[in-house]
Amino acid sequence: MTVATYIADSPVTYWRRRRFAMAQPSKSPSVPKAAQTASDVSPRGPRWERRKEARPQELLAAALDIFVERGFAAARLEDVAARAGVSKGTLYLYFDSKESLFKSVVRTNMLPLLEEAEGMVDRYEGHSADLLRDLILGWWASVADTKLNGISKLMMAESGNFPELAEFYHAEVITRCNATIVRMLERGIRRGEFRAIDAEHMKRVIVAPVLMLMLWSQSFGPCAIEPVEPGAYLDNFIDLCLNGLLTKP
Repeated sequence: MTVATYIADSPVTYWRRRRFAMAQPSKSPSVPKAAQTASDVSPRGPRWERRKEARPQELLAAALDIFVERGFAAARLEDVAARAGVSKGTLYLYFDSKESLFKSVVRTNMLPLLEEAEGMVDRYEGHSADLLRDLILGWWASVADTKLNGISKLMMAESGNFPELAEFYHAEVITRCNATIVRMLERGIRRGEFRAIDAEHMKRVIVAPVLMLMLWSQSFGPCAIEPVEPGAYLDNFIDLCLNGLLTKP
């Protein structure tokens, strides 16, 4: 099964719909245009029209855009507030620092996807080869092929300058990703579907090529320098993994 076919008819389609739904701002009832004044209107619509409970999600969506576009060091809270159509003071009602805002962006966008992957390993009823394929292609469709990929690039580029954020990201994202891959491999070994390899080392072998593709798509990819077609790349990578992992008949 190719990546294109898989994405069209698989759990990845659900993940993509879920990402789209999470990214949409909450809707409020419309108001007559005549009732609006210049002071009421912001780039995202009339301030008094938007419900207060929608503001944190609007701020998080704006923050994700700013962090991905500019990186952590160059991102400014006033720019996030302006992108969300609120004042900087309003932003501080919900987030007390740029660090807390960044952590909330990661937790809101990444942790639900990690929970999906962990649940997939728990509930999966098919062959472990198909589980490996679902995890890799699901991660690509829901994270690597979206703006969330920019968070991975940000952490690779700036973690040395912000060790507290690096520690946070490792604890809440990387550790859980690695544990999910190890559990998937151990499942295959336990069921006699994978060879008895060292799962702790194999997780790094699996992660490294995917991470390379993620970073390439964020750096050289937009410049069209030696373009890489993700579908073909992932098809070949998965084939290589399975031919090394599967037990012989």
